[in-house]
Amino acid sequence: MKRRRDNRNLHVVREQEDPTDRIVREILDELNSEDDFEREADESGRRHRRSVRRRWITGILVLVAVAAGVYLLVNLQTYGQMSVTESYGNGGGASNNSYREFSGGVLKYSRDGVSYLDQKGEEQWNHSYQIKNPYIETGKESAVIMDKGGNDILVIQQDGIKGEIHTAMPIEKVSVSEQGIVAAILKNDSSARIICYDIAGNILVEHKTSSVGTGYPLDIALSEDGKVMQVLYFYTQDGAITSKVMYYNFGDAGKEKTDNQVSSHEYKDTIMASGFFIDQDTSAAVGDNCLTIYHGKDTPQEKVRITIDKEIKSVVHNEHYIGLILKNEGKEGCEMRLYNGDGKLVISKDFTGDYSSVKLCGRQVIMYDGKKCRIFMRNGILKFDGEMENNIMEIFPVAGVNKYIVMSADGMAKVRLVK
Repeated sequence: MKRRRDNRNLHVVREQEDPTDRIVREILDELNSEDDFEREADESGRRHRRSVRRRWITGILVLVAVAAGVYLLVNLQTYGQMSVTESYGNGGGASNNSYREFSGGVLKYSRDGVSYLDQKGEEQWNHSYQIKNPYIETGKESAVIMDKGGNDILVIQQDGIKGEIHTAMPIEKVSVSEQGIVAAILKNDSSARIICYDIAGNILVEHKTSSVGTGYPLDIALSEDGKVMQVLYFYTQDGAITSKVMYYNFGDAGKEKTDNQVSSHEYKDTIMASGFFIDQDTSAAVGDNCLTIYHGKDTPQEKVRITIDKEIKSVVHNEHYIGLILKNEGKEGCEMRLYNGDGKLVISKDFTGDYSSVKLCGRQVIMYDGKKCRIFMRNGILKFDGEMENNIMEIFPVAGVNKYIVMSADGMAKVRLVK
């Protein structure tokens, strides 16, 4: 009897605990339900983010595909006509004017003076002079007009004439740094001198040459900062032809050197006739049978020598490439070669026809002669092959798809390449 009573009491106690258990279970169920809701919300958020990323990636791929299609459509075909979109008569005038692209605009020059035109043909400034045989050399920031065989040099920047130099001997060659320092080869019947001037015309360096010593100077070039000068010399000894490419440093690296000479390179049976700087650290010299490239900011040393087994008709260069136009032997036409600053052959392309003017604009090679013009891209694609209505006196690309500025006797015109 006692055990039965205890069981009944235990049953009563259990019945009394059931409400609490239910509350606990309800709370636990609710918490579990909240956890499930949060997990579902997190999963839903992840699905949404994945969906958004997929849409973004799909959109980007579509844009890339469209851009690639447009690029291929524009650049992988050859255009045959130039359509004039705008014309400006102010840039024209006298038939003896010459033009040169410079600092985003155009230098118009003649025997009587020089002026600078913007891309709308509007004259920004002009300067009068009397020069019998004007010859121009341009850089990124500075340019010079010299009287070839005369005694006058003008230093030019975008906003006007910065200096006038009068030489004691006739001028043969000039080069200009970006700051306006000028190096000149001066010669008379008996001797030649190399002189560097500052922008105001003061002599910075004077170097005499001799046929039995250094040889006769054929070309000269200055680095962008004007501290390093390259000179190409030519001489004969015992009937043998020899060229020297010599470098002079007017900074700290050349202070203790004789005549500031920091390096010299000799080439037998070669006439080195064209030298230039590609950038501050890279320079080159082109001979009748080779192309040599030099590396070094303070003391340039030969890095690459490339044998050229064809006649060189033209040499062009910019900050990216060295371009050679070579005459083909045994077949018609010419070969165009582009090398980069390490001497690697970028493209080799055969073409027919003769072009008196060849230039490198960015990654385009532009050739023109009279009315006809041909434009090659860096990848070898022939972008344009056609003619203008007037003789082309200067041409260069501007912002926009297939847009160029063309100078002629009628003035300046903006054109677009069309089929």
